[in-house]
Amino acid sequence: MGKLGCISLLVAALAVLLGERFYNFRKRALADRVLANNHLPNCVLLKNLEHGTEDITILGDGLAFISAGLRYPGFPASDEPGKIFVLDLKDSRLKPTELRMPRNFDLETFNPHGISIYTDPSDDAVYLYVVNHPHLKSQIEVFKFVEEELSLVHLKTIKHKLLHSVNDIVVVGVDSFYATIDQYFENELLKGYFELLLGQPWGSVVYYSPNEVKEVSQGYYMANGINVSPDRRHVYVADLFGHNVHMLERKEDHTLTPVKAVAVDTLPDNIEVDPETGDLWVGCHPNAWKLFMFDPNDPAGSEVIRIQNIHSDQPKVTQVYEDDGHTLLGSSVATTYDGKLLIGTVFHKAMICDLK
Repeated sequence: MGKLGCISLLVAALAVLLGERFYNFRKRALADRVLANNHLPNCVLLKNLEHGTEDITILGDGLAFISAGLRYPGFPASDEPGKIFVLDLKDSRLKPTELRMPRNFDLETFNPHGISIYTDPSDDAVYLYVVNHPHLKSQIEVFKFVEEELSLVHLKTIKHKLLHSVNDIVVVGVDSFYATIDQYFENELLKGYFELLLGQPWGSVVYYSPNEVKEVSQGYYMANGINVSPDRRHVYVADLFGHNVHMLERKEDHTLTPVKAVAVDTLPDNIEVDPETGDLWVGCHPNAWKLFMFDPNDPAGSEVIRIQNIHSDQPKVTQVYEDDGHTLLGSSVATTYDGKLLIGTVFHKAMICDLK
């Protein structure tokens, strides 16, 4: 066979391989899923939150902290810097308030992603840990919340070579946390899309403390949301393109041992845990293909699922909310408080509804 024939065969083989990878990526992104509207009663879009509410977490007293304005490669974004809002869910006005940022903090490059809260048991001081992507890099910002002034005091920035593309974190002690590494905030956007197209499991979980930093769990197609059980003995990890929520046991050396993977038949994003029941509430992308392609005339939908009894032999997965994208686009997080469901999105709006 001549050189031209060999080149032709190589090109044909490459085309077949890429075609297969493209098909598999569409399949993992649930490109062909048809959405219905499964709405909840008394849903209201929240004011001041027009450009994404990527992550939300709630204190026991009903204060919800919201990371807003994430500039995510390939997605629409505001020209304004990211912000942190607080919402008092006990206040019937349901008005999100932007927290005042410290003067010594570089607000212009603030690009908040996943968040987690730590309350100091000695004095009830509240510390907010925020994944930040200035210039599409990854670092963790640690703030102290001053409720009387509705402000944040910046305490430190945490950087490490293993924290190179962080999606979400869950704090488990003073300056110690688990972080999901999704590989998406890596160098160039083209590289990120190419890795997604390959569909290889390259996500991981990293444990960080001032004394030790190490990778503690591997093999996720795209490690996304992460949270911890109320007794702090187990960690939950959402594998976006694996369509699973993983439960892992924490060991004394902070490593994580797989216990089970719960299939959810959607693309799970952030995980919030009900402190009373242990139920998992997950914001999901029922058709992520539309999210990546982003056509305003054919929007990506939103979905919220609830996982009950995850520690049992038969966890129960229930769809609580679904929208075809014409009301809420690209839900990334869902959490509950006092009979209400709060839903956030990657780059769209935020909504609060009554639970049935």
